Amino acid sequence: MKAIPQASFEADVSSLRNGTHHSPHSFLGPHPDGDLTIVRAYHPDAIAVEIATKDGVFPARRIHPGGLFEARVPVRDLPGYRLRFTSPAQKWEADDPYRFLPTLGELDLHLITEGRHRELWRRLGARILEHQGVVGVAFAVWAPNASGVHVVSDANFWDDRTLPMRSLGASGVWELFVPNAHPGTKYKFRVTGAGGRQKLKSDPLARFQESSPARASIVEDSHYAWSDVDWLQARATGNPVEKPLSIYELHLGSWRRGDGDRVLGYRDIAEQLVTSCRDMGFTHVELMPVAEHPFTASWGYQVTNYYAPTSRYGTPDDFRWFVDHLHQHGIGVIVDWVPAHFPRDDWALAGFDGTALYEHADPRRGSHPDWGTLIFNYGRNEVRNFLVANARYWMDEFHIDGLRVDAVASMLYLDYSRKAGEWVPNIYGGRENLEAIAFLREFNEIVHADFPGAITIAEESTDWPGVSRPTVSGGLGFTFKWNMGWMHDTLDYMSKDAVFRRYHHNQLSFGLWYAWSENFVLPLSHDEVVHSKGSLVGKMSGDMWQKFANLRALLGWMWAHPGKKLLFAGCEFGQIAEWSHDNPLDWHLLDDDRHAGVQRLVCDIGARYRETAALFERDASPAGFHWLDVGNADQNVISFTRFDAHGYPGIVCIANFSPIVHTSFRVGLPRPGTWREILNTDATPYGGSGQGNLGAVTTEPVPWHGCGDSALMTLPPLATLWLSPE
Repeated sequence: MKAIPQASFEADVSSLRNGTHHSPHSFLGPHPDGDLTIVRAYHPDAIAVEIATKDGVFPARRIHPGGLFEARVPVRDLPGYRLRFTSPAQKWEADDPYRFLPTLGELDLHLITEGRHRELWRRLGARILEHQGVVGVAFAVWAPNASGVHVVSDANFWDDRTLPMRSLGASGVWELFVPNAHPGTKYKFRVTGAGGRQKLKSDPLARFQESSPARASIVEDSHYAWSDVDWLQARATGNPVEKPLSIYELHLGSWRRGDGDRVLGYRDIAEQLVTSCRDMGFTHVELMPVAEHPFTASWGYQVTNYYAPTSRYGTPDDFRWFVDHLHQHGIGVIVDWVPAHFPRDDWALAGFDGTALYEHADPRRGSHPDWGTLIFNYGRNEVRNFLVANARYWMDEFHIDGLRVDAVASMLYLDYSRKAGEWVPNIYGGRENLEAIAFLREFNEIVHADFPGAITIAEESTDWPGVSRPTVSGGLGFTFKWNMGWMHDTLDYMSKDAVFRRYHHNQLSFGLWYAWSENFVLPLSHDEVVHSKGSLVGKMSGDMWQKFANLRALLGWMWAHPGKKLLFAGCEFGQIAEWSHDNPLDWHLLDDDRHAGVQRLVCDIGARYRETAALFERDASPAGFHWLDVGNADQNVISFTRFDAHGYPGIVCIANFSPIVHTSFRVGLPRPGTWREILNTDATPYGGSGQGNLGAVTTEPVPWHGCGDSALMTLPPLATLWLSPE
């Protein structure tokens, strides 16, 4: 190796010291020179460096006062060696990171650049691997506009000068293999922007992250052994739209607490959650976002680390155990996913490499006016890849059964919450965000292709067409869409005093005009019990007895109505207080018969729902539904029939939203014979008045409601009945 020209030498040293060297391996580490190998090492605090090989120890001489050392080792092909450093304060020894080849190949870099690397987390971030016979951590990060990137970690005593990474060309990826890092090593990246400004950043693909206020990423290496193969095989069969789906939504940190108000971990929560969900008949839980977020009061909707389950409740393997445990007990797991926006914390994604990298540079497209957050640049290949791979990551690494995508409406419209002049039209002059639409379609296509039976759910509050229709027919490709219209209409109706409900009867029936335009989930979610909206039972009209009666009637009505179901935690027992993320639910209320009665009702509804095919097989088809009496506004009564996939009328639902008991009330029934009263929300075990039909009614050949047969029955006050033919 020829001597390095002085100008080039000074430039290398200067860029090392400034943190802007793009190719430290070309200057540091081993370099053949005839029959010798020149080894260079850099550490500004070192006063002596030695090269330890199998053939002996070779002292290095200081060749620059800035901390550059060089040794000439009399071996042409120098195999493994270690560096021994001495500083005024300590001595230490380590493998030389600059003797290793890159850990990413050309194909990886090509796929990253094109935005098609479906397993991005297996190449970027921090990976434990054996490389050239040495076990260590491969660090890699995308920062195309950075002038330098360093690993700063436990492995180098948090010295932000000594582990510069190399740039892998046009890909924008920076890489370094650090031999003495290991699982549990905490680290950050020091990113030097084009203007020389340096910031310590957490790893965008960190798989484990310290919780706020600490901000270090943590090297994670999972060897978790799953036990849910039967669940995954069963999930992959059949059409999710034709299966029962009743979702229990909760916030992990406030669902229950341990002794002394101790926040429970993933494993403790899982064991208690299994018992609750099995008792209540829920098929799935939906977790408000579990990706790491520094601001607890955001409830997880301001994510800084998309690949890291929050460490508030344990390790990533603890979360794997959580999912596995629920699967083994027949309960699916859905998580809220937030690709619509991210916070401005300058140690996370925002301005990652000194430029608008993950976010759109134009604030009219990259800044969210409602939440003060940043919007992803969906038109950039690498950013779209970051999000699509993240969706796959949760399903691959954690066996998640579904993703509920937050704030889809804000993604679809360029003028969302913006005034004239505050937004930029698309290339056709329209308000549709074409790049976000393409991203959502790609996300749905890949999830459904790669994870059979997994579901995606859109929280989409507008009348955008085809949200849950296949992408091949122009839809967005979601499995389901939240039915926000049904929720608003129904809750508004239930808030009205019964004497005025006759003027709002259409709010109960209007949803059936569009019920099959999408595959709907009927949500009574956390959004309805926060921000001074009160509790669900508090929304009901009347005195306290009537409020609870109305709540029970609503739940009976909701579970019989076409559409999958979602209920927020606490609503199943009539939580009185508005939900607070800072406090656990008021489980002590179950000592009160009224609250215990609501919970018993939910348990019975859940059991009936899962065993009654008519309540779910044709949720998305008009052939599964028929009105019996939709126009009885004066008596606040409404009724319908649900049919299973074979056309069998499995359930008749009759709701009396009046406080008056209707006796000798005739209802048409689609089959002659005896009909069992399988649910009565006014039953005394639920806290009701006990009015009803002694368990069954028998038809007479009297035509009514378009049916050839009918029966006289008693309709309890503020109650829903389910009848099933024997």
